[in-house]
Amino acid sequence: MPGAKMRKKSNSRRVNSLPQQPSMASSLACSSRFLLHYRKISVLIFFILVVCLIVVLNTSLRKEGVSRSDVPSNRLYTVEVVNEFPHDPDAFTQGLLYAENDTLFESTGMNGASSVRKVTLQTGKVKAIHRMPYSDFGEGLTLLGDRLIQVTWRQSTGYIYDRHNLSKFEKFRHDMPDGWGLATDGKILYGSDGSSTLYQIDPQTMKVVRKQIVNYQGDEVHRLNELEYVYDEVWANVWMTDCIARISQTDGSVLGWILLPNLREGLLHNLKKQIDVLNGIAWDRDGDRLFVTGKLWPKLYEIKLHPLKTPFNGDIKQMCMPPAFPFS
Repeated sequence: MPGAKMRKKSNSRRVNSLPQQPSMASSLACSSRFLLHYRKISVLIFFILVVCLIVVLNTSLRKEGVSRSDVPSNRLYTVEVVNEFPHDPDAFTQGLLYAENDTLFESTGMNGASSVRKVTLQTGKVKAIHRMPYSDFGEGLTLLGDRLIQVTWRQSTGYIYDRHNLSKFEKFRHDMPDGWGLATDGKILYGSDGSSTLYQIDPQTMKVVRKQIVNYQGDEVHRLNELEYVYDEVWANVWMTDCIARISQTDGSVLGWILLPNLREGLLHNLKKQIDVLNGIAWDRDGDRLFVTGKLWPKLYEIKLHPLKTPFNGDIKQMCMPPAFPFS
């Protein structure tokens, strides 16, 4: 039948022509190879772009002289002033501590003006005072039990007072070359002499039992001054700075820095009277309150710490680590 033959020939032509076109499997294989090749090229290009971006940013920062501290922000602290209290503007504060019931003990310096005093926190009024002889320059002060222990400047001597009666005291000698700061954890005493050395002292014999060099990023932290024991750390004012170093009692390394330039700058802006440096740290352990003041400051501040949340663009070593004091 012509119709049947024609259909067969037509089918035959279609069958014979099929091999001339790509099969579905072949197309998929080609597509997969293309996509794989494309992905490899895309990853390579992305990697090259990232590397170029890093190089450009680093070069740009160097050219612009951008200086960023390598201190992690969570190791730097600013302060919030929670309360302000009156403070004797004639007190050359060298030692400060919180006792209890809103009572402070304070050691003041200067020959002819040195004293140990008991002070009411809220009013700044002196409740009791022992005035020291002209030859003594009062320095660091700490409280261990009922004993108020004080060191003096440029001497290897100090005094132990009855906290309930400041007129009752005895003199002692210690092993530090000089007396600057004093603190206690309730078991041993921590002392400073204006250098980078942190001393541990037996409170019974007053003998040095251990020395540590306070350091930060491989450099010594000199001019350690007034001390306080806070949160199982030794905190130290660094003389002639607005910084407090948080020091590990274990190895002497600086765990963090508390930055307080706003306090002194605020006083200078509002006062005509000359003031001296930040000095004096007190901790109310039971109430978890921190207090700071300075030499000849008319105010004592209760502060709260806040970790620095923004990048610090300054130089901590320049700001908080002055050169060694030229002892003579």
